[in-house]
Amino acid sequence: MAKQKTVYFCSQCGHESSKWMGQCPACKQWNTFTEEKVTETKKGGAKSLKTSASPMNISEVTVENEERIPTGIHELDRVLGGGIVKGSLSLVGGDPGIGKSTLLLQVCRNLAEHEVKVLYISGEESQAQVRMRASRIDAVQDNLLLASTTDLATVLGLIAQEHPRLVIVDSAQTIVSQDVDGISGGSTQVREVASALIDTAKTLDIPIVLVGHVTKDGSIAGPRTLEHLVDVVCQFEGDTQTALRMLHAVKNRFGPTDEVGCFDMSGEGIEEVADPSGLFLSASQETVDGTCVTFTLDGHRSLPIELQALVTKSVLPTPRRAVNGVDGNRLAMLTAVLYRHGKVNLLANDVYVSTIAGASAKEPACDLAIVAALASAATGTPIARSTCAIGEISLTGQVRPVPRMEYRLREAARLGFTTAARIAVSQRPDVVIRPLAVDSAVITTYLLRPDSDDLSESLERFIVRL
Repeated sequence: MAKQKTVYFCSQCGHESSKWMGQCPACKQWNTFTEEKVTETKKGGAKSLKTSASPMNISEVTVENEERIPTGIHELDRVLGGGIVKGSLSLVGGDPGIGKSTLLLQVCRNLAEHEVKVLYISGEESQAQVRMRASRIDAVQDNLLLASTTDLATVLGLIAQEHPRLVIVDSAQTIVSQDVDGISGGSTQVREVASALIDTAKTLDIPIVLVGHVTKDGSIAGPRTLEHLVDVVCQFEGDTQTALRMLHAVKNRFGPTDEVGCFDMSGEGIEEVADPSGLFLSASQETVDGTCVTFTLDGHRSLPIELQALVTKSVLPTPRRAVNGVDGNRLAMLTAVLYRHGKVNLLANDVYVSTIAGASAKEPACDLAIVAALASAATGTPIARSTCAIGEISLTGQVRPVPRMEYRLREAARLGFTTAARIAVSQRPDVVIRPLAVDSAVITTYLLRPDSDDLSESLERFIVRL
């Protein structure tokens, strides 16, 4: 006869313990253990090791291309690797109100318009609430079936009964199985729900998309094993102060994980942004001091970011350093390097550095643009609008090259930049300065060679060029 026992699970990583502990020994998080009751079954005796399966030579294994279902949203298909794979289980996480349900409801609308049966199961909202959102984004279609339930058995029954082409479950933490104990969203319930949905998706060859809650630190709620069980994990990110939304693939068994999709949130729903190049640049073409443009990489996509700096005389005993979209510790380091190796003293000045439209310029490749904007603001010398700066600065004053420069320069050439301050330190004394041709556009690159005993000359010469 099966009996129950009390165990404790870590809500962050799923570590199991027979007693409660303040700190999880696996993930080192505090106060994450929750008490749950599990059914213990008595195992039988030892059995002989018999199996009907036989291994195959890996060269004899046939590989078939996965059949994908296009969502009708190109930015989403880009992140997924071409569409939703049949029989897969995907997980989409994000902050509350970021637009997860709206995006998936628009996917249902696009598929339903092409006579594809879609089943949307909501465990958080009633059918009337989902109907109101569907009316707002014009997603009321005959082939879109809607159900509101939190029972796992009902969910599995609806999928087997209707046999749709796509299933949306909103959300994974609200579905409860009556066969196991535990609260809704607990480790036991989430594992049971995920396992049952995976078995259904593989058996019926129906793709299922789960909506996942996130914790206050941005990670997907529930045990970490949930992310290991599913095939695809996507993170929907954005700032509540701006309409820009970014979709990243954290895990993808059927495609790359270095792609990013850009979306714009509006009252009529979520619109994809095919070319986000102009989102982080100011509309004014006037040349002013204290601004410089750099190019960052998010996956294979290169995005231009305009950095703005303001330098004023400080009236405080300790000068102020304020940043927006830039790492404050990185700014303090660059200010010291600029004073020591660039001969520009900003230690007694208030320094303010910000990006346009809430962009994030925390990649090391943005160091040179930050220094250029600071030097431009301090000296009152504007930088030409056709010039961008890309490079990493070390504590020794050495300006180092950054990876995948061709992606950045190709995007710079497409946007009309004619000069790229791409300073790289070379150890070869015979290197020659040549223009770099990218997509039929010529971008002049400065390749500065410091003296063998003075690695800081490259940065100082760059400041002089301003």
